[in-house]
Amino acid sequence: MGITSPFKDQSLSITKRFLPWTLYALLPIALLRLYFYPLPFPTSPETELPNSTPVTIISHSSLSASPPSSPEKEKAYETPCDYFDGKWIRDKRGPLYNGTTCGTIKEGQNCIAHGRPDSGYLYWRWKPSQCKLPRFEPQTFLQLISNKHVAFVGDSMARNQLESLLCMLSTASTPNLVYRNGEDNKFRKWHFPSHNVTVSLYWSPFLVQGVEKSNSGPDHNKLYLDHVDERWARDMDQMDLIVLSIGHWFLHPAVYYEGSSVLGCHYCPGLNHTEIGFYDVLRKALRTTLNSIIDRRGGKGYGIDIIVTTFSPAHFEGEWDKAGACPKTKPYRKGEKELEGMDSDMRKIEIEEVEDAKTKANNLGGIIRLEALDVTKLALLRPDGHPGPYMYPFPFANGHQERVQNDCVHWCLPGPIDTWNEIFLEFMKKWGEQPRIEE
Repeated sequence: MGITSPFKDQSLSITKRFLPWTLYALLPIALLRLYFYPLPFPTSPETELPNSTPVTIISHSSLSASPPSSPEKEKAYETPCDYFDGKWIRDKRGPLYNGTTCGTIKEGQNCIAHGRPDSGYLYWRWKPSQCKLPRFEPQTFLQLISNKHVAFVGDSMARNQLESLLCMLSTASTPNLVYRNGEDNKFRKWHFPSHNVTVSLYWSPFLVQGVEKSNSGPDHNKLYLDHVDERWARDMDQMDLIVLSIGHWFLHPAVYYEGSSVLGCHYCPGLNHTEIGFYDVLRKALRTTLNSIIDRRGGKGYGIDIIVTTFSPAHFEGEWDKAGACPKTKPYRKGEKELEGMDSDMRKIEIEEVEDAKTKANNLGGIIRLEALDVTKLALLRPDGHPGPYMYPFPFANGHQERVQNDCVHWCLPGPIDTWNEIFLEFMKKWGEQPRIEE
């Protein structure tokens, strides 16, 4: 029979006593090691399925984004998605609506109802290079603008984008037209009773005060660059979000005024004014507009959100009144068409003015938020998305005609312009996660 050493018993007793405490001490260390140096797990490459629902990679694009858990993740969390660098890819799902289910499509953009024979232009979606652009969610959009007034202000491209949005929202809730006025219904207002949302349209092709050319008046436009157009600005206090869209009307002949003096003109032979082009005029008009919104709303301490939709290029390949003016039936491939010339210059001016306005708005403590909805490149790559001759019903019903009017500026509904509003929704999601101070 062996003799048990008391030192051995004492050693076992100490071991039993301190072993749990040792484990408790090591556990936090191990967790911290995994936190800062996680084990690598194999990942599968991203697979694009035509009928799959896209998932946003950037955290701020989700309504229920979780807080970042490390400095590295926090940096990724704050990095915005560049929605404007990408390409158009096939999408078998097609649009949310069609020409018969939406009653707010302007007749000239209802390409399907007017007999456009091809439908391939409906089955493309925009794929950003480094993130995902989710499919439009009408209920989410309505929830984000509940009890608010969204105003589209500008030219016919603003109307085109508005009517796209109305069609997309109408798949979830039916709006009521509560106001209309002006030639061709240039001033209209809808109400969504389900969410107490008001969406309105204000015709203002220069945003500043102007007199449009007419058959009974001057054959050129008049622009007063230091005065905002009060036809929309007088309702500014009732608006929560303004979408501005201008550009094409600045290409027309015009005389420009500042104060009571003539600043110059664009294409005005015989008027004895200095030709100054339209680029600086576009800049001045946009600057006057953005400053007016910031001063009027910010000066009162009231917040407002502003979206500036950038210039949307036309795609005329020949004379506007000849068949085949915009005959393409597919998007340009990436690299096949470059953004240059006037399209690039117009976009650059709009981007720069938004950035300058952001600087001014930031001095007010963040109650005014601005973004540029930079669609110029997306639009440039879609020569197939215009009504062309189908701006009128069945233009070739009586056979081929040499002379036929074409619309290679506006967009078919449904069509590529629906993507503008998908990106618009992502901006709304981001703003929804970052309430302004006054809220």
